[in-house]
Amino acid sequence: MCNGSGCVHNAGENVPEEEQLSSKDQRSVENDNTPIIDNLLPAGGGVPVPSDERGKYVEDIGNLYKQMDDKDDEINQHSQLAEKLKEQMLDQEELLASTRRDYDKIQEELCRLQTENELAKEEVKEVLQALEELAVNYDQKSQEVQEHYQTNLQLTEQLQQKTALLSEVQMELGQLQELNGLQRKRAAEVLNLLLRDLSDIGAIIGTSDAKGAACCETNGNCSAVEEEFTVARLYISKMKSEVKSLVNRSKQLESTQADAHRKIQANEKELASCQLLISQHQAKIRSLTDYMQNMEQKKRQLEESQDALTEELAKLQAQEKRHEMSGLEREKEDRPDGGEEIKKTLEEQLENHREAHQKQLSRLRDEIEDKQRMLDELTDLNQGVLLEQERLMLDYDKLKAEEQEKDAKLQNLMLLNEQREQAKEDLKGLEETVAKELQTLHNLRKLFIQDLTTRVKKSAELDCEEGLGNVAQKQKISFLENNLEQLTKVHKQLVRDNADLRCELPKLEKRLRATAERVKALENALKEAKENAMRDRKRYQHEVDRIKEAVRAKNMTRRGYSAQIAKPIRPGHHPLSSPISSCIRAGGVYTHSH
Repeated sequence: MCNGSGCVHNAGENVPEEEQLSSKDQRSVENDNTPIIDNLLPAGGGVPVPSDERGKYVEDIGNLYKQMDDKDDEINQHSQLAEKLKEQMLDQEELLASTRRDYDKIQEELCRLQTENELAKEEVKEVLQALEELAVNYDQKSQEVQEHYQTNLQLTEQLQQKTALLSEVQMELGQLQELNGLQRKRAAEVLNLLLRDLSDIGAIIGTSDAKGAACCETNGNCSAVEEEFTVARLYISKMKSEVKSLVNRSKQLESTQADAHRKIQANEKELASCQLLISQHQAKIRSLTDYMQNMEQKKRQLEESQDALTEELAKLQAQEKRHEMSGLEREKEDRPDGGEEIKKTLEEQLENHREAHQKQLSRLRDEIEDKQRMLDELTDLNQGVLLEQERLMLDYDKLKAEEQEKDAKLQNLMLLNEQREQAKEDLKGLEETVAKELQTLHNLRKLFIQDLTTRVKKSAELDCEEGLGNVAQKQKISFLENNLEQLTKVHKQLVRDNADLRCELPKLEKRLRATAERVKALENALKEAKENAMRDRKRYQHEVDRIKEAVRAKNMTRRGYSAQIAKPIRPGHHPLSSPISSCIRAGGVYTHSH
């Protein structure tokens, strides 16, 4: 029995603590069994017992021993049954340990999904409770274990499918992120080139609205890229309107420059004709001055010849007086009254000669004064003509400088126009590329959103039974919400920029009107300059004609005076008009030839 208890004790090491029987309980049972025999003995050991009682005692003892043997047999049976049950419990414990090990492995595999782990833990707890509560119903528990094992296999299969699906989604997401990163880099590079070209065009155009374009850094922020694209679109629209206005303005300036060039050519032709007339008039003035000098020399020669003639006349008069005096003396000697008559005649002749001489002197003085006055007038006219010529030359230089400035401006405008045309073509190409890139990004975004929505729906359908969402799906939903917020912000920004552009339209119209008014003012100034040049030319022509008429009149008066001076003083003398008239004729021919 001790061996049986020892076996029971040794076997209890593998039995659960609730089902194990402690050594104290066993000892108490043994102690409870031993006093049964001792209590059957009489209280007084030394008292003699009668035979009948002793026989009863012996029978009782025999019965008790039989009972004890029966009890021992029962105990052995019970111990054997307990050992069998303990063996069964050990088998069940081994099965339970194997199930626990399988559950630990499954729990390690299902560490990523908390919902499935919690369900598995609850199920395992239920299984443990069922095993602890229904340890007797081994078949039922084994069936339940098999069912749970099948469910675990299904869960592992589902987990493998979900992990494969998640890996595929992660791979596709990585590919999409790489593609999105490449697209962002390309879009950022295109946007940087576009903004750089636009800043260069704005610097060339010199508009006040041309702001410095900031470089777009691809840091993974979708809102910054969208904002930069919106800024680029707005800047392109502004540049389009500015280029259109500048093209119209350049066309207007080209037409005005062509008109101004034609007007300047006409003015140059008129100025060349004026210069030719001025050179002709200068030559005529030089010839007139030479003629005046010749006339002065002839006048001096005539004065010298007049003085010589007066001296000869005085000599002749003296000789005549002497002859007359001698004749008078003779006549006096012949007639006494004839001397007085001779005196009177001589005095009358002398008086006539004196009057004629005074008239000639006064006429010569008047002629000298007229010539001096004419010379002063000619010098004044010459100075006026020279001043007018200088003024015309200054006006011509100014017009030439203005023409050169306008040519330079036109060249600059032509270059700017060519650059704008080139920029316009580049902008068209950039717009097409940007539109294509944006379309591809939009299509990729649509595909990505559709794929995400389909996968979210699938995962939602799969996870409806489980009761909990996925963290990746929450992140995707938050990402889509952020994209929606950024798109709303971009839409609001576009609305604000559209309002700003509408506000800037009146300013641009005012600038266009101001440029048109300035062009009109320049045309009016050019017309006024042409009219002033025509008036100056007419006035100069009038002055030249007046000088010609004055010179002709003076020539005519000189011819008349020379004829009067050439009259003979006394009959019988040779006329003195021939050399003077020949000189005047020669001078007239000289002037005519010039």
